[in-house]
Amino acid sequence: MPRTHRPQLVLDMDFGIDDSMAALYLARSGRTDIVAVGTVHGNTSSAQGARNGRQLLAALGLADVPVATGAAAPLAQPVDYASAVHGEDGIGGMASVEEPPGVVGTESAAEQLVRLARSRPGELTLLATGPLTNLGLALELEPALGSLLRSVVVMGGAIAVPGNISAHSEANIRHDPEAAERVFAQLDDVVLVPLDLTTVCRVEAAELARIMAAPSTPGVDLVRGMLGQYLDFNLSDLGRPGFPLHDPTAAVIALDPGAAAYDDAPVEVELTGSVTRGMTCVDRRPVSGPSARPTVRIAMRPQVSIADEFVSVAFEGATAGG
Repeated sequence: MPRTHRPQLVLDMDFGIDDSMAALYLARSGRTDIVAVGTVHGNTSSAQGARNGRQLLAALGLADVPVATGAAAPLAQPVDYASAVHGEDGIGGMASVEEPPGVVGTESAAEQLVRLARSRPGELTLLATGPLTNLGLALELEPALGSLLRSVVVMGGAIAVPGNISAHSEANIRHDPEAAERVFAQLDDVVLVPLDLTTVCRVEAAELARIMAAPSTPGVDLVRGMLGQYLDFNLSDLGRPGFPLHDPTAAVIALDPGAAAYDDAPVEVELTGSVTRGMTCVDRRPVSGPSARPTVRIAMRPQVSIADEFVSVAFEGATAGG
């Protein structure tokens, strides 16, 4: 069946290497409009993330997309950056020395999201690929935010696999568990893209060869230049060549929900455990009634080759889903 809906995306990112890969995929897909970007602490600071975002958008010919700097720290714990994974600048040493061009937002990322959602009710999809602090703050500003957004796609969590920042916790959720719990407790039908899916959607030697051979464009060259840092981390720290497509997998699903198969269940985030803080706990019991938590759509199994889709669109210029 031909797709008729063209997603209107607001991106909420901690603008590291895989966030940049996701943005490259979306910009080159030909199937979506990037309406605005908000940045959040995580892979780097929210301020550096905003510079990274403007730099990449300019390279992609999207310098007119506004970039709002978001939360600099989590709701209830100290900030912690993933410099070992993404480099000190968040993008593997590729950050521009000069201030990048682009539209610098005059409001916070949470304020921008609420304003856009109110002005375009039912139109916008939020793709969140970092900690959920901005979305948690936006829910304080507008408790009815969920009814104003078309959908919310979140990269985060670990359901039936180990975490990647602790034994039980995935990094985006662990970097602000209180915000994540607020989101899962208040929003209906969030699409969650956890490590269970993203760790099996990988760039291996064949895909990497295609990436390196892809035709040069400013956006491709910028993102391709980031990959050395990512490859080095995955090999030296994780002992495996190649890399998982965490944020790009969420981007693929934001455009094509049929790219994954889902389990539907409430999700609660552990806030107090000394070992399990940030764990995403799925309630698989049959529940109903007014006291039940909202259902989360958990993308668990790929239905297409997400790695091939990502490489062909982001680096080789194919049409998304084609």
